[in-house]
Amino acid sequence: MRIHRHRPRAWAVAVFLAVASLTATALDTPAGVADGLRADAYVRPGVEDDGADCAVPDPGAVTANSKLPDPFTRLDGTRISATSDWRCRRAEIKKLGERFVYGEKHGKPAGVTGTVSRTGITVNVTDQGRSSSFSAKVELPSGSGPFPAVVVLGGFGADTATIKASGVAVITYDPLAVGREGTPRNNKQGAFYSLYGSSSSTGLLMAWAWGASRIIDVVEQSGGGILRADAIGVTGCSRYGKGAFAAGAFDQRIALTMPIESGTAGVPLYRGVPGEGGAQPLSSAYSEQPWFGDAFGSFTGNPANLPVDTHEIVAMVAPRGLFIMENPHIDWLGARSGSVAALGGAEVYKALGAEHNITYWSDIQDGTHCAVRSEWKTPLQQNLKKFLLKTGNDPGVFRISGKKAGDLSAWRDWQTPVLTG
Repeated sequence: MRIHRHRPRAWAVAVFLAVASLTATALDTPAGVADGLRADAYVRPGVEDDGADCAVPDPGAVTANSKLPDPFTRLDGTRISATSDWRCRRAEIKKLGERFVYGEKHGKPAGVTGTVSRTGITVNVTDQGRSSSFSAKVELPSGSGPFPAVVVLGGFGADTATIKASGVAVITYDPLAVGREGTPRNNKQGAFYSLYGSSSSTGLLMAWAWGASRIIDVVEQSGGGILRADAIGVTGCSRYGKGAFAAGAFDQRIALTMPIESGTAGVPLYRGVPGEGGAQPLSSAYSEQPWFGDAFGSFTGNPANLPVDTHEIVAMVAPRGLFIMENPHIDWLGARSGSVAALGGAEVYKALGAEHNITYWSDIQDGTHCAVRSEWKTPLQQNLKKFLLKTGNDPGVFRISGKKAGDLSAWRDWQTPVLTG
């Protein structure tokens, strides 16, 4: 993604008013006291997709809708009414995301083996008569462990010094070994495509997410002497922020997802990008690299026809930990559309009684792309403690820069239900 460095301008005071749908009371609710789902409700070793057994109907013909699709309305037109309904509604959103945006992820392969050491992870995969392998680097914090860990795509994400100082290991994962950039769509390369074919319609972002899941498989099988499989996070910035977002959304074993400045094909609304001046166009992101699945090419000029949007991909992470970091100083990154996506997804968190598990922060001074920022250090530490170390209880917050504050009310014609149970 080509980025132009913008000189930081004067920035507005943080606008909590932009999160009118998330009241101060909701944001301050201590973890665990809500009646809905807890953050660890779906973070269980071995459960990559809790809704795999849900019957998902065919979505049928797509129809234009300039508003955001209602995340609470099933494909059959009925609305969910209980927190237990979310499991299979999420499964529907997952299928829509795969079919129209990312391409198929593929479940756990027939065979996954590997090793975990204090310095690295090896992954060997077999499926459909084919095999592939890749590896990742491990950096441990001080102490005896076993340690929680954050998978850092491309070694380029949240501040690794702060992560390790917090007592959390860093797994540096090269996603390009799994899905290589610079390849045509009909000849994709990397470990994922060695298994599922170079002409697979699955885009790189989902391939990268698949690779992160296979790393978790190996950690699960390792016995937990070094790394804890029940306390895994994922992060990345820029293109790797896109990949981290997909990884966290499509693997429910990931306890904390932290995309940074992900831009188009990441958090920002597909419907919002065309109207946000300077944001990378959908067609540009589609053609720059095969990040999107091939099917998304039909929607680059008419995203209103998509039956899914990124607020629902945000919602797929619920009720697990989510910390979205964005940069309002670089127009190309589409932070206004990102703020609306976060606000829309947060409505699902709220309905599940987990509104305290999502944090969004674009209120920053330095506009340098993917910089280590002082504003993000404390919320990063709080999220690590809460979701990985299990020693914290700080509620999530929304800090939206006045430079790129979106208005969710302009994008939705649905209201958030009160879910029972």
